Amino acid sequence: MATMAEPVGPMRPNIPSADIQLPAIKDFEQVDNEIANTLKPTKAWFLGLMVAVGCMLIGASAWTFQVYAGLGNAGYVPPVMWGVYIITFVFWVGIGHAGTLISAILYLFRAGFRTTIYRASEAMTVFAVMTAGLFPIIHIGRPWKFFWLIPYPNWRLLWPNFKSPLVWDVFAISTYLTISTTFLYIGLIPDIAVIRDREKNPTRKLILSILSLGWKNTDREWRHFTRAYLFLAAFSTPLVLSVHSVVSFDFAMALTPGWHATIFPPYFVAGAIFSGFAMVWTILIPIRKWWKLEHYVTLNHLDATAKVVLFTSLVVGCAYLVEFWVAWYSGVKPEQEYFWNRVFGEWWWSAWIMLICNMVLPLSLFSQKLRRNTAWLFILSIFINIGMWFERFVIVVPSLSHEFEPWQWTTYVPSWIDMSFLIGSFGWFFMWFLLFIKQLPVMAIIEVKEIVPARRAAAGQGGHH
Repeated sequence: MATMAEPVGPMRPNIPSADIQLPAIKDFEQVDNEIANTLKPTKAWFLGLMVAVGCMLIGASAWTFQVYAGLGNAGYVPPVMWGVYIITFVFWVGIGHAGTLISAILYLFRAGFRTTIYRASEAMTVFAVMTAGLFPIIHIGRPWKFFWLIPYPNWRLLWPNFKSPLVWDVFAISTYLTISTTFLYIGLIPDIAVIRDREKNPTRKLILSILSLGWKNTDREWRHFTRAYLFLAAFSTPLVLSVHSVVSFDFAMALTPGWHATIFPPYFVAGAIFSGFAMVWTILIPIRKWWKLEHYVTLNHLDATAKVVLFTSLVVGCAYLVEFWVAWYSGVKPEQEYFWNRVFGEWWWSAWIMLICNMVLPLSLFSQKLRRNTAWLFILSIFINIGMWFERFVIVVPSLSHEFEPWQWTTYVPSWIDMSFLIGSFGWFFMWFLLFIKQLPVMAIIEVKEIVPARRAAAGQGGHH
């Protein structure tokens, strides 16, 4: 087997910039040891897993009760027949977009700051899409009939209603999950080989050998790997635009006040990238601190991601203002009343949470000092995710509760089942992510070695992989 101390074959090119090189790393063996150490369970990891499983069980209990007692117990009253379910669905689809952007688009543009953060964001994408995929099943009320949403040959000659947004969501989620999972796995193959060669347990070693597809680090393997990775990156890039655009059509294709707008596809895509990068901070900053990986995920990397968050925040804020202008310019009274009610009416509190969290607080990132302050970035990430959830709340609930006919106007109060599903979705997501980081490397070992300064790497030729 070829030694993995210095990767053989045509590696993926990176920019040899001082901003992305890791001078604190001495040799390749240090990279192997420090990233492999993240696979060892700790007390904090066990505690986090217990909390995640507990939250997931809260959601599972609510689902069991809903299946037994009926969907009406969720508290939906016509015309507000969409509530926390669809809000949380759109939220989780949005969270998954940063992973594809970091992995695919930034890879194609050779953005070096993606190297140490893309693996965690890719895993985040897969698990966020898995979480989002639960909500169309929950929302139909009879989850055992979910396969009716899938077009399959059947003797009854019945097909899904392709005009239904629920069917569009099924296609969007299934496509996104398939591509993002494939992209994650292909990128993992060389790193699985690293873990395989270090593994002592025969059973686990066998499993890793199967997953690594017999990787031997030959020139021929690298040639095929780089071509496949480049193809998947190019193939995945349109998904960033298409998937959340399809989700936005759930609203934009309706005549409901506040929904019928052509700005929704780009607006939703920008918001998805915005919330996705915030979740990357929420996940990566604690990992960076707990496993002492500050010399891998450097302040330069966080500074670069902060600039992306600032830019997408400005785009989202511009979209908010354009919505108000279009409603005024349209001359349609229900549209104008809806936006007035959004900010100063019954739902003013949710709209101002959205505006403050998504427009005002991110302006702090104009300060380089705050862009490089990990504590502030982590706090800001929590506020952004809260704000983005309330953005979807503001889109869904005020529009449905105040449609064209005043006699239809009503209110909406989330039930305990709604809130249980929201809590359970976070438990489901973090349970899978915590299990992932204890089985497979949370950073790309091979790609990190590419940006170790050559003068130091030359001294570490004895290390494996």
